[in-house]
Amino acid sequence: MSSSFNFEAFNLLEDNEWDEKIVKQNQQFDQLIEDIAIWPTTLPSPLATQTARAKRRYIERKREEGHDTIFEQYFAEDPIYPPDFFRTRYRMRKPLFEKKMNKLIDTDNFFVQKRDATGRLGMSAIQKCTTAMRMLAYGAAADLHDEYLRMSAQLIRKSLIKFVEGVISNFGDEYLRKPNEEDLARLLHIGEQRGFPGSRNDINVLDQSPVFDDILEGRAPKVNYIVNGHEKNIGYYLTDGIYPQWAAFIKSIPGP
Repeated sequence: MSSSFNFEAFNLLEDNEWDEKIVKQNQQFDQLIEDIAIWPTTLPSPLATQTARAKRRYIERKREEGHDTIFEQYFAEDPIYPPDFFRTRYRMRKPLFEKKMNKLIDTDNFFVQKRDATGRLGMSAIQKCTTAMRMLAYGAAADLHDEYLRMSAQLIRKSLIKFVEGVISNFGDEYLRKPNEEDLARLLHIGEQRGFPGSRNDINVLDQSPVFDDILEGRAPKVNYIVNGHEKNIGYYLTDGIYPQWAAFIKSIPGP
């Protein structure tokens, strides 16, 4: 009887200890769940971390000097460099560049020179358009123009994007379309006055230009002119010997 009582007492004690252990584990589990629930609020915000990392130091670039330098070189009444230098640097004549720049100023507030909170003038349209043209002409990295134009790489890239978008929007219908019959007649007349000089002897032009696809498929605009007594009704291109034997190619240069 005593032995049976002791055995039952031992089992009861063991059950109580097990129950206490289960209760303790449940409490620990509940605390873990609570900690997980509030854990994200105790961490720094990812956006705040990114903002802290993205913080850039201010560099006084003396942007006014950048504008004054390029203005004196190319845009002053008596510039340092003559028009042929301008055409070489900008890949176009000065009147055409100014026409595009003035149109962008009229249609996009980004190119309007504005004052900041201190009353100081920001980057000029000349600086923004010049850096875009330099990148298009030479394909250099944005930060390479910083020292000359006194502009950050971020602003240079934005100027390039805005310049390209503005040119396409304002001049695409005039300059970025395929030539029509009127254009071809005008070009033929100009070429006749000049004695038909020059050629494009890069075979890659043939592979990449959609103009030649139109010629091959018979969709090219019709033009009429006479060469050596023979009447022609399709346009032609001056080439050299590396091009195929097409009626549209006049091989005026004997060797490539």
